[in-house]
Amino acid sequence: MNFTLRTSRYAKEILTQLHASTGITPNILIRYAVSLSLKNSSVEEKMVPVTKDFSDGLVLNRNTVTGEYDYVFKALITQAAEKEITDEEYFPGYFNAHLERGIRSLAAEYKSSGNFERFIRALLS
Repeated sequence: MNFTLRTSRYAKEILTQLHASTGITPNILIRYAVSLSLKNSSVEEKMVPVTKDFSDGLVLNRNTVTGEYDYVFKALITQAAEKEITDEEYFPGYFNAHLERGIRSLAAEYKSSGNFERFIRALLS
């Protein structure tokens, strides 16, 4: 089993910028990004697990990223995949795929919100 998540350089840059602007730690921002990806996923758009090993991004432990909600994330990602996925497929493959898609939505949401309060309100809606 792989318990390490390696992000892309792009995800690292966005997470670093958002952390500096909002004070929200990267692990929480990652949870928001994955949640946005799951919220915005459609039946027609199939998610392909990330198999590339990023070497220039953040390196995070699975427990730090998902915390006590690991089973919730796995259930939601499995439901979105519309098939049973193994633990090895789930993390880091599918989880990272949702992170990479969701980080773009998260960055766009922050940019369009204009400030921290509107950003948080947008995430909660």
